Amino acid sequence: MSVSRSTTLPNRSAAITTSSATNHGRSLWRSRLGSSLRTALACTIVGVATIYSPSVLRSHLTFPAFSYVTAILIAGEATLGDSLHGAASALYGTVLGVLPAMLALFLIRPDGFSIAATTLAVVLSSFVVALPGSTDLIAKRIALGQIVIIYVAPFEQVGPDHVKSVWHPVHVAASTSVGVVASVLALLFPYPRLACHEVREKSKLYMEVATERLRLLVNAFYADNNACMAALTSQARCLAAESTKLLQNIKQKQGSSQWERPPFRFLPPHLKEPLDSLQDIETTLKGMEIALSSTTSFPVNFFDQQQHKVNLLSLRDHITFRLREQNITANAKQENFMARRELLDKPHLSLPVIPPNLKDFSPLLFFLFCINLLYNGTLTTPSADGAQENKVMPTTEQTTIASKDEPSTKRRNFKNTCSMNVSSERLVAALKCSLSLGLAVLFGVLFSKNNGYWSGLTVAITISPGREATFKLANDRAQGTAIGSVYGVLASVISQNLMELRFLALLPWIIFTSFLRRSRMYGHAGGIAAIISTLIILGRRNYGPPTVFAISRLTETFIGLSCSILVELLLQPTRASTLARAQVSRILRTLNECIESLVPSTGPVPLKEKQKKLKQEVHALRKYIDEAQMEPNFWFVPFPMASYHKLQGFLSKMVELLCFLVHGMEVLAEESHGLGAAWKEIQETIRGDMEEFKKMVGSSLKCFEEVLQVNSLGKLEKELQRRSEPNDLELGSYRALSADEEETKKVLALFLQHAVEVVERHDVDVVEDSKSQVVLCLATFAFCVGGLMKETREIENGLLELLQWENPGSHINLYEISGEIKALAA
Repeated sequence: MSVSRSTTLPNRSAAITTSSATNHGRSLWRSRLGSSLRTALACTIVGVATIYSPSVLRSHLTFPAFSYVTAILIAGEATLGDSLHGAASALYGTVLGVLPAMLALFLIRPDGFSIAATTLAVVLSSFVVALPGSTDLIAKRIALGQIVIIYVAPFEQVGPDHVKSVWHPVHVAASTSVGVVASVLALLFPYPRLACHEVREKSKLYMEVATERLRLLVNAFYADNNACMAALTSQARCLAAESTKLLQNIKQKQGSSQWERPPFRFLPPHLKEPLDSLQDIETTLKGMEIALSSTTSFPVNFFDQQQHKVNLLSLRDHITFRLREQNITANAKQENFMARRELLDKPHLSLPVIPPNLKDFSPLLFFLFCINLLYNGTLTTPSADGAQENKVMPTTEQTTIASKDEPSTKRRNFKNTCSMNVSSERLVAALKCSLSLGLAVLFGVLFSKNNGYWSGLTVAITISPGREATFKLANDRAQGTAIGSVYGVLASVISQNLMELRFLALLPWIIFTSFLRRSRMYGHAGGIAAIISTLIILGRRNYGPPTVFAISRLTETFIGLSCSILVELLLQPTRASTLARAQVSRILRTLNECIESLVPSTGPVPLKEKQKKLKQEVHALRKYIDEAQMEPNFWFVPFPMASYHKLQGFLSKMVELLCFLVHGMEVLAEESHGLGAAWKEIQETIRGDMEEFKKMVGSSLKCFEEVLQVNSLGKLEKELQRRSEPNDLELGSYRALSADEEETKKVLALFLQHAVEVVERHDVDVVEDSKSQVVLCLATFAFCVGGLMKETREIENGLLELLQWENPGSHINLYEISGEIKALAA
């Protein structure tokens, strides 16, 4: 091996692990405290405007409660970009809610609206608002809230005069605008809370955590024993959890930063968004953790131990220097750094010989592949998408065909997706919204004509276009409304003539509920309900006894939540547990398609698109599991949460391994120019072995998918007995994946032996650096293929556990069940 000059960086102690977590905790505390204080400021501005403003202005602010609601919806955990986006959404929502209602009230006299007519108007208007998929959620909630107030409140507050009926929507719009202006001002004073600044700070903090993780992982690689390695990787996993939280915060704030930059052409170009680069770093660090967790014994025994350690530490120092110095959000600094990078020499992890037992070294070489990938990923600018993006080791003819087919394929997919969304998802969401509002308004007005709109307003400001844990959220909102009303009633002992003291009493409650939103007990829905309930009671005058109003509003809230639950059960009766089972089957199908695409003879859809789809489906499975965990059992079998969590973990691991397998193929394709005549033979060898791997794993995944599509194994057995069909395993025509670990090792050894023989036969034609890359790529293939086979067996065990839970007392054999399915289909 050759060692190049490197920049030596001082080692940091393990105490940095605790320091990084503490810094993140303090940053999170400051952020939440600042958000709560700004929310309090926004509510104070609304209170001052609705109580102390001139009488001319107060005469138009007839719905101060909705001003508070608007301020809470926009200001919550917002930055300046979020508030500007919320202001634009509120303006658009006002156009959707106020203008059509104004026209309807002008054409039809308000006293001509019966309860049935009012309910019908609310249903139709809310359906029109909720149907478009492009409308922002804040815009929909504000528009729906305005519709409820405009159509329901006139029973009490608007006379038969047409002039008053036109002014009524104007008053609602004015009340909305006060909440919008208050939320924007609260994010500007005493200084703006900028999303771009938070993204920059979180990115720097992530770089510090990533640097420390890299140090711990490299030290673990050369640990003296298994106990030392376990301690170092444990610290790295703790920091990995912090990294995940930081990436989530960056993802939330990154989109808001676009609203903070004026769209002027003379300004410099927008800063490059860091999330993609940070996720690339996170992926490689996860790969290093996977490699270490798969290594059985320490210390590692390399052929040139000391020299290789010097090279690896040098490479680590280069990456650390890059992570410290790079500001990935600034294009200008990127150019400056690339100039400084020329002063550094790249260390090489050259491997002079191919180890004879390459399969035994595959986890360690995979570790080296990941750190090399991290170096190349962080020290080079991203290249344009080329042929390597679309195919794994493509031929020229395949690349040409793919480039011709891609545009038409994308157009077809886009048209199909649009038609599907309009006909199913959007239609169901719009129906759910309109029926919930209609029933809430109907029963709310029947119960109390004066306060009937509170039931509809409860549904309007909490509406969601997708699935949600209905019972859990309804429970959170009910409890939040209850504790908020109790606090409001207790604080209402302060006289209405001392509103300043009332606002001071609100301050600690707003801070408390801001933290309550992040708790598991109440969540975001319960925290919002608690703060709004208190504000509505304390922030108004001349609304009668607070206790009577609080009880009435609690009842109306219960009516609204009950209507939401009823409509949810009618339109989307499928339980989350059922959806989770179906989602696992869908993931297995997509995973099988990804494995099929590892061979270039498959269809024109790029492999990375399928990988992206697979990752999204695994994320959707996590959401279904969380929802199923919170839904009540009633008379159903309890949800096997542990089994699904295991399956989700196995599938996530397969997604990561598949990603690294593709990376290895891409790197090998990039090194093809240095392989000479060996390249074509290596290609054909890998293709042949990949075909064998595809048959083994793909056959099992297809079997698992078919078994999960059977709703009841008892009915399957009865149907098979009724037809008197023999239970023949051969009818399944699936090849069972061996459960023997040694059998897997033999397959991997054969997989590697073929490619290594080719490289050694053409040893003279292969460049030294390319040969090292070939060794790392081949080891990566072996590690990922072995990992995929191992996780496939784990999925089989997880499915056996799941089916045994659903069918206690039955003997479960997945391949026999698959044979029975084939027998019935024959």
